[in-house]
Amino acid sequence: MIPIGSINPAATVMQPDRIAGTLGNLPLSPGELRSTQPSGDGFAHMLDGLIASVDAKQTQADAITKQVLLGGTDQLHQSVIAMQEATTALSLMVQVRNKLVESYQELMRMQV
Repeated sequence: MIPIGSINPAATVMQPDRIAGTLGNLPLSPGELRSTQPSGDGFAHMLDGLIASVDAKQTQADAITKQVLLGGTDQLHQSVIAMQEATTALSLMVQVRNKLVESYQELMRMQV
């Protein structure tokens, strides 16, 4: 039993389904990836799609922030949310890259 006022460490860990919900339209599930990729391009196409979606989020966040700074809108909270989404998407992409590099290095260490 967890005492009142303490933090449950298991509750603070982001689960993959919660991450997918926070990142908007990034193709994170295998079913989405299979449905969006043409046959033959596979993995490279998936990575290109991931990079393009991260770039789109960053561009959208920049445009919203520019509108707030120029006085075109007073929706500061939308700017902050868009910037946080872009940051989270970039962080996810960096983690995927790190895992890919780690996997490649592990494969290179294997003896045949």
